[in-house]
Amino acid sequence: MKETIIKVQGMACEGCEKRIQKALKNMEGIENVVANHKEGTVTVIANETLINIIKEKIEDLGFIVL
Repeated sequence: MKETIIKVQGMACEGCEKRIQKALKNMEGIENVVANHKEGTVTVIANETLINIIKEKIEDLGFIVL
């Protein structure tokens, strides 16, 4: 497991954070997810092989991964 910080554009509130966290926490291979709309980041502890899939999932939710 590795901690990765993903820069995300488009999170405006705690509801956005919760949406991302809920979607990612349900994925196998992810240990922890913390989204922060004020900083524009999503911090994940997950298998490194999942990072691209995680980024795609965030974009599928309507956010922009930088």
